[in-house]
Amino acid sequence: MTTLQKSLAAAAALLFAFAANCTAAPPQSGAAQATAPSVKNPPVRTELANEAVRSDFWFASTPVQGGLLLGRAPSGVQSVLFGGQSVPVAADGFFLIGFDRDAAPNAMVTAQLPSGRTVSKSLTIAAGDWRLEYVNAPYRGGAKSSAEFERRRGAELAQIGAARAQNNDSGGWRQEFIWPIKGWLSGFFGAQRIYQGKAGSYHSGMDIAAAGGTPFVAPADGVVILAASAPFTLEGNLLMIDHGMGLNSAFLHCSELLVKTGDVVKQGQVIGKVGATGRATGPHLHWGMKWHDARVDPKLLLPD
Repeated sequence: MTTLQKSLAAAAALLFAFAANCTAAPPQSGAAQATAPSVKNPPVRTELANEAVRSDFWFASTPVQGGLLLGRAPSGVQSVLFGGQSVPVAADGFFLIGFDRDAAPNAMVTAQLPSGRTVSKSLTIAAGDWRLEYVNAPYRGGAKSSAEFERRRGAELAQIGAARAQNNDSGGWRQEFIWPIKGWLSGFFGAQRIYQGKAGSYHSGMDIAAAGGTPFVAPADGVVILAASAPFTLEGNLLMIDHGMGLNSAFLHCSELLVKTGDVVKQGQVIGKVGATGRATGPHLHWGMKWHDARVDPKLLLPD
């Protein structure tokens, strides 16, 4: 288990301490039970859970590019700002912030207290470890899009934008995420080719190779904010889930979606099947995650 995963596990313990009679979700039947291990609550960090008054920020881990950071605000906070953006804060003081793959090395988080006083914390964001491939050839740009793609793409992007603009009251962001499916990783978040010094676009998610038709499960609780009624030109059959606090998951290229927009899903619930719809060279599950506008690496939330 990595240092980040250990700190997230400790943070999860804190969060569970505020829920009475908290137990693991019941195992799913059939394929879901085989692909989704049971979730166990880690030991409670009582020395922090019992803290009544907090005068400063608390953070669960070290900030890193492409990562999420769980924090807890000072007691009585009225608002939290991160990079000038207002961040929602739960009733128990916890909040979530995310760092894009190319986030700047420094950031500031500020709390506004009822007295009018502010508490600020400077964050140093560690560099991500990306798979870079240096190619001794000139950059030629992306593949030329067809007229059909150009005709349809605007409406598709509008649907995706409207879905991500939703703000559902889900507690999935508080959970320890699980793998949606077991398989070998065929694509890594942040991977990028460098063409004679010019960077191409980076891979925005994590690819898990699996046979077409293999069921996959929800990695955490959430609300379905988009279940495409027809395949998108790029994403194919697209499924998006809001985990709360601005955090959402997108699953691309599915052969079939087993939930619909508006459904509330539970961690470990079968939600779709692996496919190769849209722009895909073979069956796999592309899992992308965003915290607001920041693209984050799903792998950093998962157990080894």
